[in-house]
Amino acid sequence: MPRFTQPLSNVFRWAGPAAWVLGLSACASVSPPVADAPVAAPLAAVSAWQAPIPSSMSDTAPDDARKPARWWRVFNDDALTALVERALETHTSVRSALAALEQARAQRDLTAAATLPSLGASASAQRAAAGSGSASSVFRAGLDASWEIDVFGARRQGLAASEAEVLSSAAQLGQARVTLAAEVALTYLEWRAQQQRLQVARDNLALQEASLQLTAWRVQAGLASQIDLEQARTTVAQTRAGVAPLEAAVAQNRNALAVLVGLPPQAELGLPLGGSIPMAAATLAVGIPADTLRQRPDIQAAEARVLAALARAAQAEAARYPSFSIGGSLDWRAPRLTDLFDTGALTRALIASVSASLWDGGANQAQVRVQQAGVEQARLALEAAMLQVFQEVEAALLALQASQQRLAHLGDAAEAAIQAETLARHRYASGLVDYLVLLDAQRTRLTAENELATARATWSADHVRLYKALGGGWSRDTLNTDLEAIAHDPR
Repeated sequence: MPRFTQPLSNVFRWAGPAAWVLGLSACASVSPPVADAPVAAPLAAVSAWQAPIPSSMSDTAPDDARKPARWWRVFNDDALTALVERALETHTSVRSALAALEQARAQRDLTAAATLPSLGASASAQRAAAGSGSASSVFRAGLDASWEIDVFGARRQGLAASEAEVLSSAAQLGQARVTLAAEVALTYLEWRAQQQRLQVARDNLALQEASLQLTAWRVQAGLASQIDLEQARTTVAQTRAGVAPLEAAVAQNRNALAVLVGLPPQAELGLPLGGSIPMAAATLAVGIPADTLRQRPDIQAAEARVLAALARAAQAEAARYPSFSIGGSLDWRAPRLTDLFDTGALTRALIASVSASLWDGGANQAQVRVQQAGVEQARLALEAAMLQVFQEVEAALLALQASQQRLAHLGDAAEAAIQAETLARHRYASGLVDYLVLLDAQRTRLTAENELATARATWSADHVRLYKALGGGWSRDTLNTDLEAIAHDPR
């Protein structure tokens, strides 16, 4: 059984400096408080905010609307859902934000490591000769330990700042997701709207070509003038000229969708060639509480930046006070390797130290003021972000109300225009009206159907913009899944 051979007085002699430093740490290790007011004051406006929700949309909203992390699914369009979710996995903006989050987490771990003791080991072998003397050997092995005691909380505040920066990076990832999901959805809606307009143009072109043929027969029969025939040809040519730009717009939006999901513009997406514009239910955006605005990633990022600035200010304040550290070493030196770990070759050392700045020309005070100014800037940025949120949400709701009313009226107008064109075509074939009446009815129908297609796309797009304004498209629950995906599939 090993025996403790050191005198008890030596133990107390070595432990004395360490006990003094640790005792001082116990008495003074209180971090400067981090105030909540810079964050709480701007966010208090959330509870007082009231959205101008249209009375026609006052029913109970579906669960998906209250939890808009996957808002695109409520459109019940499988192609839209597949495109958005694929883009969220592959787009470079999301992957770049994921890399930034990983960097912030690594920096946080680096800061956390600095708060812990450090232990190092070293070993060396040396053989040297002086002048004409014989050579001698020295073998050395050592252990060194050190720990800077965080008496006034400077390192803890640095760690708190790093934690807040991780939250900010996570929120920036969320912002990338929100923006991308909305961009994919809006592009998809525009693609479907252009398809709808193209189909309207082709249908009207077919009707106008039939009217042109009928007019030619009536001219041959002496029942219509050459002027009517030329007007019919003009109308057909004008409508046919409008088809090519619509075809180009359809192709351009499809190529944009391919790029958004990480593919070349001409890549195959597997999308159905035709399809209606996905429409949102009238109650889609109802029932979302005002506090939902706090889930917006830009608000959370701004809030995290305030917390980081507060921690940096507290860290700068703590840096004005003395720093304390303890350290120790075990050092073995021997001329032969076999004697290296004999007790006689061991040198022990324990060091307790304190350091403080006696005169720095006001640098520490200036650094505190710098960080305090940073807190004020971050607080004002949070306040400005909240005001921007209110503006965007209210604008989206008002646009939604207007597009709902416009869609209802244009639906009635398109139905009436179709009936008027059908009636004018029959009457023209019977010789009851002249060609100008039919021409006017056909132009009215084409305009009304185009406006209806645009209104349908606008109605759905306004829902997308409202969800974007509410921060829909992300949640903290998705972060772990994203990080696992990027870890297993680095690109």
